[in-house]
Amino acid sequence: MSSEHPDCPPDLAVRIRGLGKTYRIHEAWLPGISLKDDLLRLATLRWLWRRDARREFHALDGIDLDVRPGEVVGILGGNGAGKSTLLKVLCRITPPSSGWIAYRGRVASILEVGTGFHPDLSGRENIYLNGAILGMRRAEINARFHEIVAFSEIGEFLDEPVKHYSSGMFVRLAFAIAAHLDPDVLIIDEVLAVGDERFRAKCLDRVRGHFASRCVLFVSHDMEAVRAICTRTLVLEHGRLVFDGAVEDGISRYRTQVAAPCASPS
Repeated sequence: MSSEHPDCPPDLAVRIRGLGKTYRIHEAWLPGISLKDDLLRLATLRWLWRRDARREFHALDGIDLDVRPGEVVGILGGNGAGKSTLLKVLCRITPPSSGWIAYRGRVASILEVGTGFHPDLSGRENIYLNGAILGMRRAEINARFHEIVAFSEIGEFLDEPVKHYSSGMFVRLAFAIAAHLDPDVLIIDEVLAVGDERFRAKCLDRVRGHFASRCVLFVSHDMEAVRAICTRTLVLEHGRLVFDGAVEDGISRYRTQVAAPCASPS
């Protein structure tokens, strides 16, 4: 996918302004409510009250951010900090409630294991399917096909249905496709934790080398991986961006946060 916003300067890869995501959450039932009470409410049309018995939950709240080409940004935060919601909005899986995101160039993402794959198709067929979803033309996929297969190391399983793949094989193939797309912005979730140590090191080397002039947004709880590839860190807390700066300072802020974890789901 690609998008260029008129307010995104040419020296930036990503610009975010006033980004918010709000959900309406039903309040819990009061104790002691019975079926008789429900029937009485229904009979008197008081059931309409239940539509208003909801509160707003701000999963993201007023995030402003600029990311330049060549930056590898680690996005940190405890459970419920808003990382998952931010990724979904960044990847256009869910729309924001407020604000906007502008990209300059092509965007690719590696999120949940198996996203963008058809389980009944082979690895070979899914390379073309997933590549097309990520915006690659068939000629591009043809030109890079052998490199993708070699990087993924799925070898003899290339023509097997991917529903028979392990989670590690899924990740290897997904990363291999995205890594050869040559996106201007690459968004990576915690999925690399599924792969073995040697392949994770290979992926991190690819990010450090091949994507050195591009923008990478990297969500991880692996602080060693963050140290290895990130040039900058962000820390989210209760949907707010509470830190934006040096890697070691961000890790320290994150560790302070997880000592008292957030209570709300992201």
